Amino acid sequence: MEKTAEDYMRAALKEAEKARAMDEVPVGAVIVKDGKIIARAHNLREKNRQANAHAEMLAIQKASRKLDTWCLEDCDLYVTLEPCMMCTGAIVLSRIRNLYYGTADPKGGAVVSLIQLREIRRLNHHPKITAGILQPECAEILTSFFREKRQKPKRDRASFRNPE
Repeated sequence: MEKTAEDYMRAALKEAEKARAMDEVPVGAVIVKDGKIIARAHNLREKNRQANAHAEMLAIQKASRKLDTWCLEDCDLYVTLEPCMMCTGAIVLSRIRNLYYGTADPKGGAVVSLIQLREIRRLNHHPKITAGILQPECAEILTSFFREKRQKPKRDRASFRNPE
């Protein structure tokens, strides 16, 4: 039985749950080639102490290693949150064929929210973009994560700037 976009987004949501369990911002991503998931990742910024340890970046790195190429032109990326500028740049540069994301990021999204990727005509590659796959579920995991953070006294919150 052929998998649907919703099936792949559920796999990305499982990755987001892994991030949440680690007290990372719950974003997950999977990369699919020929109907098979070849890379899975979730945010690891706090654990790795690296600003670029976003789910999309880590998934692209894993897929590139698996396929032994930087060019992922036959691959599709499913991510729970609209990618930021850094991740959108990596998606374009790695030639991802299709980008599917769950929910918009009005504060940092660089696909439609802050920057409209389709409007940048001079790029040499534009992935096909599909938004809103399992949007309620993708939004809820983020909303509930940050709601829980805000309910804790400031001194008890895990710092996203200095984890020590």
